[in-house]
Amino acid sequence: MFVDKAKILIKAGNGGNGFVSFHREKYVAAGGPDGGDGGRGGDVILEVDDNISTLADFRFKRRYEGETGCNGGTKQCSGKAGKSLIVKVPRGTVIKDAKTGLIIKDMSSVEPFTLAKGGRGGWGNQHFATPTRQIPRFAKSGNPGDELEVLLELKLLADVGLLGFPNVGKSTLLSVVSEAKPNIANYHFTTVTPVLGVVRIDEGMSFVMADIPGLIEGASEGVGLGHEFLRHVDRCRLLIHIVDIAGSEGRDPITDFESINSELFTYSEQLSKRPQIVAGNKADIASPEDIKRFKDYCIEHNYEFFTISAATNAGVRELILAVTKKLNELPPVKVYESEEQPRENFLTNNSREVSVTVQDGVYIIDGEWLLRVINSIDFEDDESVHYFQRVLRNSGVIDKLEKAGIQEGETVSIYDVEFDYVK
Repeated sequence: MFVDKAKILIKAGNGGNGFVSFHREKYVAAGGPDGGDGGRGGDVILEVDDNISTLADFRFKRRYEGETGCNGGTKQCSGKAGKSLIVKVPRGTVIKDAKTGLIIKDMSSVEPFTLAKGGRGGWGNQHFATPTRQIPRFAKSGNPGDELEVLLELKLLADVGLLGFPNVGKSTLLSVVSEAKPNIANYHFTTVTPVLGVVRIDEGMSFVMADIPGLIEGASEGVGLGHEFLRHVDRCRLLIHIVDIAGSEGRDPITDFESINSELFTYSEQLSKRPQIVAGNKADIASPEDIKRFKDYCIEHNYEFFTISAATNAGVRELILAVTKKLNELPPVKVYESEEQPRENFLTNNSREVSVTVQDGVYIIDGEWLLRVINSIDFEDDESVHYFQRVLRNSGVIDKLEKAGIQEGETVSIYDVEFDYVK
């Protein structure tokens, strides 16, 4: 099954929590705090795999998570870092932020890309000892890993794209000039997925040709198959526009030609300006008048024109040599640049946002990151409680409570912790 679009959720591993412990050893009267740090969470890394040609696997698994770092231990032992998750994608996959649509990365090269970074491990209580606070009974929780929803779009890496109405001979031409084996039959939409073939000219000289499923009028608006596969023409350096010059299906070749170009323009004005070579196919059954009429049209509109018959191989070599010459003059296959965007726009789990709601006189605070802080606090230890109060003040939680109108003595609830507000 050929799938070229998918939406998935990426979640890097959370950092492990710091540990609270005190050194105890015979004959050592005051060992002091020795809680270790939590391990770093595992990253989510994308890698190109040329053995994959579709995004079908991402239709069945939509969530990908790095491993959470281990918590710290006693004797200043740090927790083990979480294992990174490597996700394989086909070459040419464009990664976009699902919320903004901005391009994060074009996976067209062999270099791996870290899409989501694991959270940093929390500090153990060994870091919080000071001359005035010699027995800290709290540690810092690990930071959450990056979390984002992304769109995967596969845009084939091909030098040349074959355009044309269904049943004009695109698949036949590809099968003649390369080792590709596309479906060939005398009916519309024989090709329902893009097919790639390598055209070898000489030793060390070759290019990649893509047979794009047949376009029809209205393709840019979703009619037929064209709307789904027009994106695969985006990278093509050169287009070969194949026309049934014989009009064997009762259509006018000039009308067909103009209709396809109109669809290209509607889909992308930039794409419509891509260099085109026109191939008048089925010349073996076309009349000389039909050939001359279409050739004159191409000359009038400054298109390079070749008369071919893919079925009999007539004129095909001349066409391929002209394509090779043209490719030597054109820039390499397009690689999409990453679009700059503030990291916080698409990394959702590092947010320190909180919401404050009032129910029956109780001020309820909700914020996922606060739950991790609470889990690291010893509410029976004064120093640990003071640390928690500083977190609430420095993160703006107290400011939000005061903005909501809280008065001294009223109750604040943060998950399973309740306390009276004191200024």
